Parts: sequence; structure tokens; C-alpha cells
Amino acid sequence: MPGSKIIKETGSIIFDYKKNRAWTENLSVVMQLGLTMVGSILFCFFIGWTIDKWAGTRGVFTTISIILGVIGGANVSYRQILEVIEEKEEDTSSQNGAD
Repeated sequence: MPGSKIIKETGSIIFDYKKNRAWTENLSVVMQLGLTMVGSILFCFFIGWTIDKWAGTRGVFTTISIILGVIGGANVSYRQILEVIEEKEEDTSSQNGAD
């Protein structure tokens, strides 16, 4: 990674988070978004699958619930992205106001 400082001490590698804080925060947001989408889709899939099994239908409720899971996951991910953007705008405005 360009610009990252890796320190070797007694055989272990330590990542310098102070210099790469923005990069690691962005990586955590991307991972959180992916897990949110996958989690909501899988949760809705299993609910639809269970209802199909109980009702004796052939995937009708599974299909509907997967679509609802995609929509719900996208909605939650969108709100998470807006929250991160608002936090970054507040940080930059507070830094500019301090100068």
C-alpha cells in the first residue's frame, strides 16, 4: 500500500492506523454495507422459504420476500451512506471553522 507505514517489531507487523485512518474507515463502511445487504436478503429469503414450505406454494413468497429484502437492504444502506457523508461534512466544517 502506498503511503502506509509498517513497523516490524520482534517478528510481528503493526499497521499504522493514524496515517491510514480515512482508508480504514472507508473500508469498514464498505464492509458494513455489503453485510447489511447480504443479511437482509438472506433473512427475507428464509422467511419466504418458510412461508412457501408452510403454504405449499412453489416459490411465490420466496421471490416476493427476496425482492423486499433487496429493497430493504438498499434503503438501510442508503441511510448508512448518508450518515457517513453527514459526519464527514460536519468534520470538515468544524475543521474549517477552527482555522
